[in-house]
Amino acid sequence: MVVCAHDELENLQVLIPSLLQQQHPNFEVIVVDDRSNDATRDWLLEETKLYPSLRMVHVDHTPDHINGKKYALTLGIRAAKHDWIVLTDADCLPESTNWLSGLSESISESTQIILGYSPYQKKTGWLNLFIRFESIITALQYMGFALLKRPYMGVGRNMAYRKSLFMDNKGFTNMLSSTGGDDDLFVNKHAKGSNTAVAIGAHTLVSSVPKTTVAEFFQQKIRHMAAGKRYKFIDRLLLAPFLLSWLLSLILGITLLFLSTNPIFIAAALLLRLLVMTTTLYIATKRLGDSFELWALLVLDIIYGIYYLTTAPTALLTKKIQWKN
Repeated sequence: MVVCAHDELENLQVLIPSLLQQQHPNFEVIVVDDRSNDATRDWLLEETKLYPSLRMVHVDHTPDHINGKKYALTLGIRAAKHDWIVLTDADCLPESTNWLSGLSESISESTQIILGYSPYQKKTGWLNLFIRFESIITALQYMGFALLKRPYMGVGRNMAYRKSLFMDNKGFTNMLSSTGGDDDLFVNKHAKGSNTAVAIGAHTLVSSVPKTTVAEFFQQKIRHMAAGKRYKFIDRLLLAPFLLSWLLSLILGITLLFLSTNPIFIAAALLLRLLVMTTTLYIATKRLGDSFELWALLVLDIIYGIYYLTTAPTALLTKKIQWKN
């Protein structure tokens, strides 16, 4: 397991014990301390004395024109002794001590990449509801396409791939300077239907701490969407109908509801659309081992449309966003 951390002491003090308690016969935990200004390094030095399976890689300086996260991750992967590299973030937490074993269940002779699901922790408020809703929709897309043998991305909060795949393909070559993409761009470049598996089930979940302000959330999503500009053309082409159909059905439906001489028919169509969405999310979350407040879908559906209409153009115009200083 490889975790990159920059000033994440409090999160690491929760995450590391959970990683060390994984019920798996042979593993190591590598924490890359990426130029932290807090007490991360001192704490890790003490912990590595207590736990032989815990190791630290310290980064003092990042070379010019290289993204800090990718550089730190590269050092961590190079230091790994095992061929399978399991990734998560410092602000994440496995939902089970069988997380590693759950990922291992997906391994076959041809498997080189494993994609997992990482829901956000449940908090109060509509922002949290929307963040969790958006993460479910994203998971349905990338995991669904992977199951259809057309993988195009994954999330670094819960993902694994072979070290040999990383090293043989020269790691993050051609994407070292870009912000983000250490997870989705790597998968987009190297994943195939024949070498990618999906880990599904409650024991394979890794929860993550959600953003608490709209500004923080939008900055995070714009960074993710900006990386999507570098996806293969065919993947962007396949994803476009989903977004366009979502927006068009919502916009046209609401518009016609007020302009039509037969609003009952339009209302019935919109209700059917909502029913299909509710049923799909219910089945999907159960299969993933997650849960969601389905009563909120009517409002979240509208917010999702507004969200994409505002963030997508911003991401397209964004040239560079820092990961962390």
